[in-house]
Amino acid sequence: MGDVYEPWERLIRLVVLGRVLEVPENNLLLRQLQYASEDVGMGRYCWNAECRCCEVHYTRPGDPAEHVGLACRLRGFEGMRLTRLAPEVRHNLSEVLSRAPKEDEAAPPPTPSPAE
Repeated sequence: MGDVYEPWERLIRLVVLGRVLEVPENNLLLRQLQYASEDVGMGRYCWNAECRCCEVHYTRPGDPAEHVGLACRLRGFEGMRLTRLAPEVRHNLSEVLSRAPKEDEAAPPPTPSPAE
């Protein structure tokens, strides 16, 4: 399953409906969600932006505006907060989200070390 991911070196934190998931950096959001839940790979997605079954609403750190995008075209980033999920995405993530820590109960993200 590792060959479906773009190269990555670390996990980043996403907050999905108030739950914390750690996913590989530098990947499309739909692949990142598949890393968290293999069920995403079996969802009814076209993976090319035609079906809109992977639509998500999200916010960026420091930007209160809600943005809309397709998880098959959008790269997830550190601090991304997914606030609404298309029904197929929600279904495929339901088991993982039920076990994931709530945002206020999760360990704080690691502090980046200064560049050497």
